Amino acid sequence: METDRKIIHIDMDAFYASVEQRDHPELRGKPVAVGRDEERSVVAAASYEARRYGVRSAMPSQRAKRLCPGLIFVPGRMGVYKEVSRQIHEIFHLYTDLVEPISLDEAFLDVTENKPGIPLAVDIARDIKRRIRESLGLVASAGVSYNKFLAKVASDYRKPDGLCTIHPSQALDFIARLAIEQFWGVGPVTAKRMHEMGIHNGRQLQQYSLETLVRKFGKAGRAYYDFAHGVDLRPVEAVRVRKSVGCERTLEKDVAVRSSAIIELYHVAKELEERLKRTGFAGNTLTLKIKFHDFVQITRSVTQAQDFTSFGRLYPQAKALLKEVDYENHPIRLIGLTVSHPREEREAEAGKESRWRQLELEFEGFLP
Repeated sequence: METDRKIIHIDMDAFYASVEQRDHPELRGKPVAVGRDEERSVVAAASYEARRYGVRSAMPSQRAKRLCPGLIFVPGRMGVYKEVSRQIHEIFHLYTDLVEPISLDEAFLDVTENKPGIPLAVDIARDIKRRIRESLGLVASAGVSYNKFLAKVASDYRKPDGLCTIHPSQALDFIARLAIEQFWGVGPVTAKRMHEMGIHNGRQLQQYSLETLVRKFGKAGRAYYDFAHGVDLRPVEAVRVRKSVGCERTLEKDVAVRSSAIIELYHVAKELEERLKRTGFAGNTLTLKIKFHDFVQITRSVTQAQDFTSFGRLYPQAKALLKEVDYENHPIRLIGLTVSHPREEREAEAGKESRWRQLELEFEGFLP
């Protein structure tokens, strides 16, 4: 049964900023932003002292300074963060090898069967938090439940330094009280559409049928329906297939002239080619991301039979996608390119379609 599973979600609190405060005692207790104090830069991470002023990751640095005049900017050290993340994962593997990394500072653990033989998942989560604090000098929040959706929600519930357990018997009532923005996969655009439908919390979402949600939101509607009813059958995957490789560039000046946009696109495509070579990744979908001067964002994609692996394949298609974008009166602030839909993913999708087709044939055999 799904409710017999024991899933933990660990989320490091203000990870990059906390590492900087740990390594630089003079920063402790002060509002810190990881990033550059420059006109076109954004905040990569903010300490909790900075968050009290409204500073958040991905926020333009200049806006962050206006919100928090005493904000201290420190340059990021990605190599250090990766090493600390590796040390955190060593702690995870003391308990289970079913560890699914989500990012450097976040992971799911399936501890249904665990190495120490600890019966309660909440005791494992508490022990992991203790080890991280004692050995690495950092603070983590943990959520415990019987599936990934609820474990993730639980880890966010009492941040920072939180520990929250959602028992199967409590799940539906807990979900009913959630704001719709707290549901996995519900971003600002989807939240606005749901608000227009009168859906502001989990209880209101629970009142909608599966058919209605699928009609309104497509495949995502099924996920929203399942989450609203405490269902999430996704396993914790210890080996995750990379699904995309991308890069993006925030321009020094907003661009509204085609020749300038093409030059910027050229550099992004060259960088993406290098990343594809370095990772050995190949996919047959290319996506162009454009963020305009007013932070409105759009994407354009193309899928082809042949994988995108080289600049000669990437650049012409990227230029074709850019032609679909009107930016003469809407200057571009950021350009990004991503290659996705790798062969492994396509084969898995084909396998699912084949299995569904086989089921259809079996059912057809029973028709009168």
